[in-house]
Amino acid sequence: MTEESPVTVRKDGDIAWVTLDSPPVNATSQAVRAGLERAVAEVVGARLAVLRCAGNTFIAGGDMSEFDGPALLPHLPDVVQMIEDSDAPFLALMHGTVLGGGFEIAMGCAWRIATPGTRFGLPEVNVGLIPGAGGTQRAPRLVGMQAAIEMACKGRMYSAEELLALGGVDRIETDLAAAARAFAADLPVRPDPVSVRSVAPLSAADYAQMQTEIRKSAKGQQAPILNLEALQWAALPFAEGQPKERARHLEMRAGAESRALRHAFFAERKVMKPEAIAGATGRAVDHVAVVGGGLMGAGIAVSSLLAGLKVTLIERSDEEARAALSRVEGLLGGALSRGKITQDQYDEKMRAFSAVDTYAAAAGAGLAIEAVFEDLNVKQQVFANLAEALGAEAILATNTSYLDPREIFADIPDKARCLGLHFFSPAHVMKLVEVVATPETDADVLATGFAFGKRLKKVTVLSGICDGFIGNRMLTAYRREAEYLLADGALPHDVDAAMRGFGMPMGPFELQDLTGLQIAWANRKRQAATRDPEERYERIADTLCEQGRLGQRAGKGWYAYAEGSRTGQRDPEVEEMIRAYSAERGIRRKSYTEDEIRDRLLAVYANEGARIVEEGIAEDFAAVDVVKLYGYGFPRWRGGPMHYAETRGWAEIARIMQDVAEESPKSWVLADRLTRALKGEEK
Repeated sequence: MTEESPVTVRKDGDIAWVTLDSPPVNATSQAVRAGLERAVAEVVGARLAVLRCAGNTFIAGGDMSEFDGPALLPHLPDVVQMIEDSDAPFLALMHGTVLGGGFEIAMGCAWRIATPGTRFGLPEVNVGLIPGAGGTQRAPRLVGMQAAIEMACKGRMYSAEELLALGGVDRIETDLAAAARAFAADLPVRPDPVSVRSVAPLSAADYAQMQTEIRKSAKGQQAPILNLEALQWAALPFAEGQPKERARHLEMRAGAESRALRHAFFAERKVMKPEAIAGATGRAVDHVAVVGGGLMGAGIAVSSLLAGLKVTLIERSDEEARAALSRVEGLLGGALSRGKITQDQYDEKMRAFSAVDTYAAAAGAGLAIEAVFEDLNVKQQVFANLAEALGAEAILATNTSYLDPREIFADIPDKARCLGLHFFSPAHVMKLVEVVATPETDADVLATGFAFGKRLKKVTVLSGICDGFIGNRMLTAYRREAEYLLADGALPHDVDAAMRGFGMPMGPFELQDLTGLQIAWANRKRQAATRDPEERYERIADTLCEQGRLGQRAGKGWYAYAEGSRTGQRDPEVEEMIRAYSAERGIRRKSYTEDEIRDRLLAVYANEGARIVEEGIAEDFAAVDVVKLYGYGFPRWRGGPMHYAETRGWAEIARIMQDVAEESPKSWVLADRLTRALKGEEK
């Protein structure tokens, strides 16, 4: 790489070596595109031009920092076409990942050689786009329509070995430079350019079936369907299909869906590096102790084992330790049966695991995570035992969902080593961890929490202390407004349908039935002593719990469940109870449209999120969005509740929230952001 260009050309006899060096992922920035354009001119006269990349990967996509402005010259489709039309045929040497614009460039080359395990894909769908440089037009011609659908519509990545079988690469070699020299020594006849090859479109019946399948999995996102439509254009002459693709790509780039998904992409990376750990160094952790072998504790243990850590799980008795061992074996066995790990890896991880009934067995652990039930006294005793059994340098973490870590660690002498690591259930599946800082937590301890989460391949978000931290505090407000809606005129299926229509995987009442109504019930009872007596409180959910209607496992909750079924049916008994409740309270019930239900719940979300940031619980709106995206099923293509509010406009959100607050006096506190918006000081 030179200061002038990230692309250099070196002639070696009749071979021109084109090297791209633009860390960290060789993205197709304007400088890279311009460098490739110049390289095509410089390789004229060579018998073979070899395109390769420095660093850990081939070109791994576009430069999304450019996407908010107009497309800059030279445009990538033109660069790819120059490579395909070059008098000197191009050979792509690929390693690492070959994604998006990188795969489009590779498809413009005459030949392709990859190292074993190289991965290929067209992941633009994940940021609300279709490819913009011929990806939907060349991929069906190169690897076939079905593989192109998997890549472009579903974001699937293919290995080099799979792509070789599909005809997408010509060879797999370990030493790419040596392979290129050998290839040049016996250069085959140049094949037809990919763009002139033919491909049959899907039949009308197959297209309709694929549309139905994709719409079902897309849950409201439009990019997967638009990618499918673009792939059908590959049956047109390339000169017709490629401009259609480019125009659609640029249109989508400016659209709300892609902006939201790009926000989510950058927000996820931002929250992993909070200001609180700037300059801090995390400690090395290779041995983790987990206290509690239920579903949560076993999930944390399995996540740690899959990350290559030694794990000691502590239970209260030998019998409970054996049950925890069985649970961990089952979860790891599931990973084995799904092909996520091999038998040798399974055996290795089980050798690194032990379930015991004594704290002394965890001596030497650098990190201990408590995952017992939500009882302050029990948790305090757990940490008293851990502090006695482990070294003074061991980090102590609570997995509490709602309790105040300051109270949990009250009796621990060195509170600088204490923090919260709030996993989400099931912990071996869910990607989110809230890292909760106490006022005394050392920055290096926080940094260790973030490094630990990264090693477990989790998305980690810093949270301060409040009831429920970021995610559960917002969920509590969301559920509260949902239950106000029931008392005022809606029914559970109305609310759930409105939120599914917005893109949520399920509505609030379906979610409660899934997780169990007893969880929120226990939290409401815990909060009763400190709840403002003037705050509106509806007892509909409490009544269901008192009747034993605790959700799917009980066979009934907000909905009724046939034996063995997880699909809820409207329950006339529950609906009549809700109507009777309103009548007893003297509430005149009214009807709500889906839009009204959605708007109220989303305004509550945005208001609570803004208050959390204003109180310093979350660092910024990005942190709030990431928590809701990864822990609570907020549709990624909406960007998160705070991004949605900013897109919708704070003035409109504030007006809706003001109506919500006026209907339930003394029950809501408006965030400063919303108050300013009502005064015309925020858009």
